[in-house]
Amino acid sequence: MTRPIGDARCGTRRKIVLLGMMTKIPVAGAVWGTMHYLEGLRRLGYEPYYVEAHARTPSMLMTDATDDGSALAAAYIGGVMERFDLAGHWAFHALHDDGRVYGMSAGDLERLYRDAALIINYHGGTVPRPEHVAGGRLVYLGTDPVDIEIEVRQGRRETIDFLACHAAFYTWGLNLGRPDCRVPVPQPFDFKPMPPVVVCDLWDDPAVAAGPCFTTVGNWRQDYRDIEFEGEIYHWSKHHEWLKVLDLPRRVDQPFELALASYGAEDRALLEGRGWRVSDAMAFSTDLDAYRRFIQGSRGEFTVAKDQNVRLRSGWFSERSAQYLAAGRPVVTQETGFCNALPTGEGLFGFDGVEQAAEAVARINADHQRHSRRAAGIARECFDHSRVLPPMLSDLGV
Repeated sequence: MTRPIGDARCGTRRKIVLLGMMTKIPVAGAVWGTMHYLEGLRRLGYEPYYVEAHARTPSMLMTDATDDGSALAAAYIGGVMERFDLAGHWAFHALHDDGRVYGMSAGDLERLYRDAALIINYHGGTVPRPEHVAGGRLVYLGTDPVDIEIEVRQGRRETIDFLACHAAFYTWGLNLGRPDCRVPVPQPFDFKPMPPVVVCDLWDDPAVAAGPCFTTVGNWRQDYRDIEFEGEIYHWSKHHEWLKVLDLPRRVDQPFELALASYGAEDRALLEGRGWRVSDAMAFSTDLDAYRRFIQGSRGEFTVAKDQNVRLRSGWFSERSAQYLAAGRPVVTQETGFCNALPTGEGLFGFDGVEQAAEAVARINADHQRHSRRAAGIARECFDHSRVLPPMLSDLGV
C-alpha cells in the first residue's frame, strides 16, 4: 500500500501528511488532538506535515464577511505549527476561494503528496482529491463513528464513493464489530478500532495541583446531525444525555464545573439550579495553554457522550478524556461500550445512569491519589503515541 521514501540507513525520514481541519474548528481541544498525531509521528522518527484542503470557509476565524479568510487561516496554522517547531511543515489550500496554496508553494505541495509514505485523512473531514488518492496511500481516520457506518449500510452512494478512495480505515469506535455493538460494520471497508493519540508527557505536570472540581469541556446543545436507523432517531447533541444526570450534584458531596459552548441563559439557569457550576468554554478554549491548565487543574473529568454512541455502543472515547487521563486526572464518562477495549474500575469509570455515576465519583474521592496514578497509567498504556501509532504504521507497511 505504501512506498518507502529514501533509505532509512541514510538517515532519510519518511514523510507523512495529516489532512486536518484546525481552521474550521479553531479551538484548543481540536488543535491539541491534531498536534498529538503530528508530534507523535515526529517522535517516532517520521517527518510529519499538516495540510488543510477541505474547501471549507474558515468562518470561525472571521469577524466580517470582508475578512480575508484564507490569510487568517494561514496565519492561524502557521502560529500553531511554529509553536510545535514545525514551521515550514504545513500548507493551507484555499479551495473554498481562489485555490491559492499558503505555507508552501503549489509545486512543493504536489511533490509532498507524491513523496509521502502516507496521507492520513484525520476526522475523515477532507473530500479526497486525485493527488490524495494517487498511489493508494490515503488512510481514513474516523473520529466520530456511527453516521458514516450507517450511511454505508443504507447504501448512500456518495459515502461509499468517498470511502472507496481510501486504502485503509481506522475508527475511534473501539467497540465496532463486537457482539454488543449495534453500529453496522461498513462492509466491504475494513474499519479497525484505534484509540485517540496523546503525547502523555505534554500533560503530566507535577507542579500543577488538582483542584476541587470534576470538570469537562464541550458543547451543550447542537440540534443537528441526528440520524435515523432501523426506525429510531439517534441524537448528536449531548444535552439529551446531560439531562439524564442533572441530579448528580445532589447525590454526591462533590462540586462539578461544566465549561460549555452553545448554551443559552435558560440552559445555564437549569444547570445551576441543580447544583452545577457553569463557565464559558470559549473564554479559554482558544488558548492552548489555558485549556491545558483547566484540565490539569481539575480533580477529574465527569462527562457524557452522544446518544448515538451510547445507545448503539460504538465504543467511542474522547481525545479530551484521554488528555485528562494523561494529566493524571481520573475520568468518569458515560458508557459507550469502550469498557470492552479499555481497563475500567480504577482511574477510569464508565456509567450507565446517575446512580453509577455517583458511585464512581465517590470511589475516586475515597482514594484520589491512587485513582490519579492509575489514570496516568491508563493513558500511557492505552493512548500514548508510542503505543497507538506503531501498530497502525506497521500494519500499513511504513
